[in-house]
Amino acid sequence: MPPSPQELRAYALHCLLEADPAAKVMAVAAMDAAWSTGACGLAEGAALEPQAAIPGRPARPELVPPLQVGRRSMATVEGRAMLIHALAHIEFNAVNLALDALWRFPDMPSEYYVDWLRVSAEEATHFAMLSAHLQTLGYQYGDFPAHDSLWEMVGKTTEDVLARMALVPRTLEARGLDAIPPLRAKLAQASDLEAARILDIILRDEIGHVEIGNRWYGHLCQQRGLEPRATYAELAVRYKAPTLRGPFNIEARLKAGFTEDEVRAL
Repeated sequence: MPPSPQELRAYALHCLLEADPAAKVMAVAAMDAAWSTGACGLAEGAALEPQAAIPGRPARPELVPPLQVGRRSMATVEGRAMLIHALAHIEFNAVNLALDALWRFPDMPSEYYVDWLRVSAEEATHFAMLSAHLQTLGYQYGDFPAHDSLWEMVGKTTEDVLARMALVPRTLEARGLDAIPPLRAKLAQASDLEAARILDIILRDEIGHVEIGNRWYGHLCQQRGLEPRATYAELAVRYKAPTLRGPFNIEARLKAGFTEDEVRAL
């Protein structure tokens, strides 16, 4: 890849185009460090054009429809590895979605870009932890098929940052708040305490990521004079967002900035 840019959104695009997962993780860490030390700045309103297909990702895992990913029995090492692999793939996609949110949308307040820089760095850490744990089970990221549902919604919402905030962090990522506790329980019951520890970290951080999506969604609704709940309902229909199904992690959703009315409506 070309040398690292000195402008934050261009740097995020540079990271997004990186196909090798380990190199992407290192590039995101370098971007975060460059911003922290002042070696990388933010140019308002800069127009960017990607020079390659988005996102950069490896040839494997093979991407298949969700129902073809396979069952994940906790009774075998392979079954646990399949689950860890699926979680690693979600986190790899989450790195890419954070980078895409960072570079794609110009003319947002500077705090927006700082927020998504933080998300990209934390998601990269999550992927690295899960990938390393997968290796202790005798497998590598890419050894099992995976699905692409998370990135598909990223692709649908490239034209409008309001739709992106509504349907990716506060819809798809919020589903992770509901899904993590039962997955953690399964892994702990299978005596995979390291995987359970990693999921504790991911849940803690994901509450913050969903809060970022909620906060910027609210900001954009206020800026555009839109009523948030009615607007969300319209966007969910227009972009064919998945129907939310329980059980819901009410405590985590409240911490992540959903209102009492929104939680009751679930």
